[in-house]
This record gives sequence, structure tokens and C-alpha cells, in this order.
Amino acid sequence: MDMFLGFIPGSIGETSVIAILLGAVVLIATGIGSWKIMLSAVIGALGFGYFLNLVSFNDYTAIPAYYHLIMGGFAFGFVFMATDPVSAAQTNRGKWIYGLLIGILVVIIRVFNPAYPEGVMLAILLMNVFAPLIDYYVVEANIRKRLKRVKTVKA
Repeated sequence: MDMFLGFIPGSIGETSVIAILLGAVVLIATGIGSWKIMLSAVIGALGFGYFLNLVSFNDYTAIPAYYHLIMGGFAFGFVFMATDPVSAAQTNRGKWIYGLLIGILVVIIRVFNPAYPEGVMLAILLMNVFAPLIDYYVVEANIRKRLKRVKTVKA
């Protein structure tokens, strides 16, 4: 609860999840931030965190999955950094994939590299590099699906 309320010391702006969630509401209401990226990042982190809890083979993998959402800069990162409209994925399906992979990568970096405990900004940076590639393959898949549909209609 102390992590959620912001009573744990940390970098400015990333310790109060309540304040970050208020910022998320503002970004979603104004249309600047994508709720799809935010939600999929949470789903990715929770899903992979729960998977690691099931196979728990060390103390880091035993961290409760929901801790990943409130500890460190995860909330700040997925609300304010991952939703940057310039560097994030642009297609709807691409936004889901982009956010999901950010959530998974954050947990991977935190759990498997204890020397680098945060990992949120690294995960976002890596996925920003791959966002155009994700969008490319999503668009190509849509084109192939439409071409297949046109060919079946003509036949």
C-alpha cells in the first residue's frame, strides 16, 4: 500500500501510483494517450509475472505479479512514456502487441537481471525501435487477408 500511495522513496513523479493514474485518465480523456497500450502493458506484466510465480525458481521470480505494476517506474513508464504518439505503434493491433511486449520485457529485465532492477525505460526504448516493424507486419497481414477475401469472392 505504501508503494501505491507514494510513501516509498523514489524518483520524482514515479512513486505515487494514484497521481499517475489520474494523469492516465487525463491522457485518455484528451485522446493523447492510448488506453490500448496502457491496458496491454498491464496485461503483459501481470501475465508474465503470474507465469513466473508459477515456475518460481528464485526469489526474483517469486515477487508477486501485481508488485510489478506498482513498484519502480512501471506505472509512470506505461502511462507517460509508452503512449508517446510519435514513437509508439500506430495501428490498433500494433498498439496491443507493442504494449503487451513492453509489459513482458519489463518483467524479464527486472527478474533475470538483478543488476538492472528497473528496466521500464529500456523496455520502452527497445519496443520504440520495433514499433515501425510491428506496424509494418500488421498492415501486411491486413493486406494479405483482404487480397485473400477478394480472390475468394471472384472465384
